Amino acid sequence: MSQTTTMRERVSNDVVEDILGHLPVKSLTRFRCVSKSCNSIITDPSFITKHLKLNLNQSESSMSTNTHSGYLLYTTEDKDSSSSSKELCTVVCNNDRTLTQVSRFEIPSFFDKHMIVGFCNGLFCLASREKELCHIIYLWNPSIRMFKKLVATRFNRKHNERAAVGFAYDSLNNDFKILRIVCNAMFNESEAEAEIYSLSADSWRKVVVSMESLRGYEPNIGTICDVWGPFKFYNGALHALAFTVGYSFILSFDISDESFHEIMMPCNHLDGVSINFTELAVYKGSPADFVFAHDHGNERRGRILCHIWVMEKYGVAKSWTRKFVIPLDWVWIGHFFGCTNNGELLIKNATGLVSIDPESQNQNILAIEVSNWVAFSANSMESLVLLDGGSFITQNVYTDREGEREEEEKKKNSNVCSMDLGGASGSGGGLGIGSSGLRSSGDGDSRSTS
Repeated sequence: MSQTTTMRERVSNDVVEDILGHLPVKSLTRFRCVSKSCNSIITDPSFITKHLKLNLNQSESSMSTNTHSGYLLYTTEDKDSSSSSKELCTVVCNNDRTLTQVSRFEIPSFFDKHMIVGFCNGLFCLASREKELCHIIYLWNPSIRMFKKLVATRFNRKHNERAAVGFAYDSLNNDFKILRIVCNAMFNESEAEAEIYSLSADSWRKVVVSMESLRGYEPNIGTICDVWGPFKFYNGALHALAFTVGYSFILSFDISDESFHEIMMPCNHLDGVSINFTELAVYKGSPADFVFAHDHGNERRGRILCHIWVMEKYGVAKSWTRKFVIPLDWVWIGHFFGCTNNGELLIKNATGLVSIDPESQNQNILAIEVSNWVAFSANSMESLVLLDGGSFITQNVYTDREGEREEEEKKKNSNVCSMDLGGASGSGGGLGIGSSGLRSSGDGDSRSTS
């Protein structure tokens, strides 16, 4: 009996799986080329789930060490003026206020007409801007270069409809879910319609937006005519500002039991305020409403006031407290990106992206490229989600520069794919690289059956 055969018999699949489960995503994608047995383990749904949970635990542990204050994610135009490509970048915010790049991924060209509506656990959700109905939705895992195309329901509605989308991970059921709610923005009597997509079931289904079921404090709340998305995820639920005729509130959706609830806004918090725009965000672990209003008397100087209302006890309307009113240079809608862990506001102004401490009102310039989309995350992680059911992104949807990068990477690893660490010999279980790039495992198109 050869020494190689003895080693193969000695190392069980359980041991191999345990070792692989602690490896980073980049290493695992390369090990798929090693053998059919490795590829079979790595692409197995149970292994993908195990790897995800291990990464979640590791991410939570790193948060408790306080070695940094979180992560910034942003998309940017390519510096090369001859190229129209965009990139998704992640930087870690060090405690000394410096930034260190963690990752940088080319964004596929067919995402150009889509907006990022959410991200979690290495997965990004993008929705089409098609008349703001978000009819075409993509799930994208940049770490493994895979995506899944979803086609939402075309509800039989009239004109002036708008859609709001939310994306979150349901930890109780180990599932990624997308909420999409469509309503009429012209205050007519048509009811809002909603549906939810489950990645584990790979299907859409309708959910009822029943005003009677909302945990309401207003007896005649009326018909929901608008919801300002994308939804924000907090405390196991998606949240967005919702409006009826003459009334506004926070519409929450519990991602696990899939039920809608109402959370009242602060009483009379807009009295005497000339609003520019308002947005929900999380401030130091609590839900908050950021009201950007005109600063009467200083408008010629381009000044506005930001009123920060914080709900100190979740779901309790009487706990809303106005914490700060801070003067700012003019902030356009879409240029407020939420808060960092320590409560600093992320705002894009004339100097670029800045963080502002609402207590001291000190401003810190964040040295990143010109960004189109910015988000803050307490943790950052990669995952194998979509590896067992998505579609590979082929080279021709990237720029030529990305194709060159891929060719260099393939040359570096050409000898790896011929190795055999056990199981079947050869590289038959590899990625199947052909002349057009990575082989598609399916069209990844999930349509609603409603």
